[in-house]
Amino acid sequence: MSTTTPHTHEPEEHPESLPGGAGTAVRPPRLIHNEATTEIPVHLLFRDEGAPEARRPAVVNRRQGTGEHPRLGRPAPVRRRPELHPDPELQERPARVLPGAAGVLAGLGGVAGCLATTWWAGALPPYAGDALGLPLHPGAGLGAAQWAAYAGTGALGLFGFGGLARGRTGRAWVLGLFGRYRGTVRRTGLLWINPLLRRCRADVRLRHWRSGAVPAADANGVALRVVVLVVWRVRDTARALLGIEEHETYLRECVESALARVPVELPGGVRSGADAAGDALTRLVAADVAPVGVEVFSVQPVRVEYAPEVAAAMQRRRIAALDAQQRATMLSSVVDSVEDTVTRLTTRGLVELDDYERKALVRDLTVAFCSARREPA
Repeated sequence: MSTTTPHTHEPEEHPESLPGGAGTAVRPPRLIHNEATTEIPVHLLFRDEGAPEARRPAVVNRRQGTGEHPRLGRPAPVRRRPELHPDPELQERPARVLPGAAGVLAGLGGVAGCLATTWWAGALPPYAGDALGLPLHPGAGLGAAQWAAYAGTGALGLFGFGGLARGRTGRAWVLGLFGRYRGTVRRTGLLWINPLLRRCRADVRLRHWRSGAVPAADANGVALRVVVLVVWRVRDTARALLGIEEHETYLRECVESALARVPVELPGGVRSGADAAGDALTRLVAADVAPVGVEVFSVQPVRVEYAPEVAAAMQRRRIAALDAQQRATMLSSVVDSVEDTVTRLTTRGLVELDDYERKALVRDLTVAFCSARREPA
């Protein structure tokens, strides 16, 4: 018999004689032994498949606390929500604009050019020439040159005055030309913008939106109606106005979607639970609306109540509980009154009652007291 050690040792071959008399070399079984397991023959860890040399390790369950590494299984696939990938070219960038003084000067230059062309053609009235300090000029009439001068100066005046715009704090202009995004104007004051560009006004101020009663549920799946207050603003005007049809409608739908995934606690619950629900709602809604250029700062429930059908059932249950409590209180009071009456009658010697008479008196007094308690005051 081989000697066991705390670790697996190399096998030794010893010739032994079989009962039949034929001496052949028999390999003794190899053993595994440590402080956490008993002696286990090594050959039990292998399965013979066909040839003796083709052996594969068998599946052995790992024991906790033995220091052995657990067998790693195949990780379960992680399902991820589809992410929005906005157009990388559709990103807010500043547009090229000029100060408003440039537009005013161009407009005044166009008006002055039209007056000069009129004086040149001799069509300027005498009182207008006197008011402007221009000498009388017989004029050459309205010819091709005069009409060309009118067209040039008129276009200059129209471009100068037509491109004037007023930039306001908290507002922005989103500019486009033939369906292509040309930039965003966030500057304030009097500006000159190319009048050929299409302008879309965007509100970039910090805004808040109070929702209506949105369906939700608590941790136990009970239907609720939640009113939330959302604090948000437009961060990227290009994506908010051009990347999506209605960014405000999309924000409302994202709030409803988040309420369907996050359990909301009632106001009477733990305050930390309500804060956790608000933080979870803020995180989900902010992640959903970020690709469309909207920034969400807070989504907090301001009113939480049961759904109408749940509220009606809970009201009936509450009324039944109050009625049962009132009945139990009334019955206890009646029993105490009957007991006190019978005890006082018998202890004072006013009446002598046997068991039958005592039961009848108790029954009559109970009916009388209950009838008196049920009568309206």
